[in-house]
Amino acid sequence: MFPTNVENVLGAVDSLISTNFGWLYIIATTAFVLLAIFLIFGPYGKIRLGKPDERPEYSYFTWFAFLFTAGMGVGLVFFGVTEPLTHYYNPPSAEGQSIEAIEQSMMYTLFHWGFHPWATYAVVALSLAYFKFRHQAPALISSAFTPILGKRAQGGIGHSIDVLAVFATVFGIATSLGLGASQITAGLSFSFEGINNTTTVNLIVIAVVTVLFLISSITGLDKGIRYLSWTNIVVAIALMVFVFMLGSSVQMIESFTTTLGNYIQNLPSMTLGMNAFTGDREFLDSWTLFYWAWWIGWAPFVGTFIARVSRGRTIREFVVGVTAVPVLFSALWFSIFGVAGIEMDEELSGQIFNLMSEEGNEVALFAFLESYPMAPIIMGIAILLISSFFITSADSATFVLGMLTSGGRLNPTLKVKLIWGVILAGTAAALLLSGGLEALEMAMLIAAFPFVIVVLLMCFSLLKALGSEYDILKLERKHRDWDPRYQKESHQELEEMKEEFDKNIPEESIQGDGESKDSK
Repeated sequence: MFPTNVENVLGAVDSLISTNFGWLYIIATTAFVLLAIFLIFGPYGKIRLGKPDERPEYSYFTWFAFLFTAGMGVGLVFFGVTEPLTHYYNPPSAEGQSIEAIEQSMMYTLFHWGFHPWATYAVVALSLAYFKFRHQAPALISSAFTPILGKRAQGGIGHSIDVLAVFATVFGIATSLGLGASQITAGLSFSFEGINNTTTVNLIVIAVVTVLFLISSITGLDKGIRYLSWTNIVVAIALMVFVFMLGSSVQMIESFTTTLGNYIQNLPSMTLGMNAFTGDREFLDSWTLFYWAWWIGWAPFVGTFIARVSRGRTIREFVVGVTAVPVLFSALWFSIFGVAGIEMDEELSGQIFNLMSEEGNEVALFAFLESYPMAPIIMGIAILLISSFFITSADSATFVLGMLTSGGRLNPTLKVKLIWGVILAGTAAALLLSGGLEALEMAMLIAAFPFVIVVLLMCFSLLKALGSEYDILKLERKHRDWDPRYQKESHQELEEMKEEFDKNIPEESIQGDGESKDSK
């Protein structure tokens, strides 16, 4: 109703957060990375997310397809050419369009899509999966706070945490829907005469795709989302191979190894760099802090979804799968599309970057693909890929929002999912009308801010629960060794620890998912 006012208010709040609390995002994401490393190499790696003899519900291929699709599929397609090319012209510290600019461009692109986002997803998803499948707690964000809140996790405080998670999810997904819709519109305008890249066409695209993902949501997780995820990953790999075969293949492979080396070597300075003494915050605010907020805003959605499909895996297997594999894939993706995009732009004397400056970042992929053989077919495949990612992300989001707002049910009702689908589409459309993609991004950053504290406390709660369980398991092993020096003492201590540990899982948190209280 008041789009100008919305844009002004969002801009003021966004500026306040990024200027005064940017350090909080930096410290939080750094903590998530360190925690993920500790969980991989620490003593809790063998603990299984489920019963001790339980095995994974999904195969590795299906599991990775779920991770790829839910985690950042739309983003990889949108930013695959856009971000490396933008950093090439405007690098953080080097001279634009230089050799050093290319190195910085590839390194910072991987930095924004590397360990930090996936570590954020991993700690949230692991917390939810641990309490859900290890202790049969409801599939809610608040369930992860039981060790530090006790029964209050099922009261007003717990409900407030779940409401924050819902808001962060809605605005995080709305941002992605806006990005996806704008890129689909850009592709259609490139491919068909008479279709213009306007807000009206964006809204039509959102409406059409909303109908499609609502139809997909009817089929549930094991059909619609699974089959779409398989399709997404196969088509994405096929598109990547196509660009690789027709581009500078050797240069792309060398870029992959060089970028990984630069990324690992400079990771500490990039992670903690705030430019405190230079005062140059433009790159930090526009890119790094935006991404960190985006990943945290997406964390309740992606974390809940990953937790839902990760039953039966060990903690070490889970964290390695959620961090290392996607990071390597992202490094390969950006090495191929980044190098090819920069080379194509140089051949066209900067036409792609100029077009991005005039019409927006969403046109970069199609301006790039337009110069390839069979361009209309390839651009059509790219549009279908983006649409499929769009549908799968929205479908997964309605699934997760349904879980968060129906007491943690693993299979929310169709009615609840349909309601959330309409709300997501409406939010994306309203924010597009109130300031375009910039309004979407600002709303997402604001909604993610309070959730930073939630995720940090969630990490503390997880470590507390794991520490208690690890001590119990250690004493159980000692007791089984039948050592008379320890048997009586360890048995008494074990019973006391189990009694204390059980207090952290209140009876009322065990809900009817077809599992018995005994399995706790």
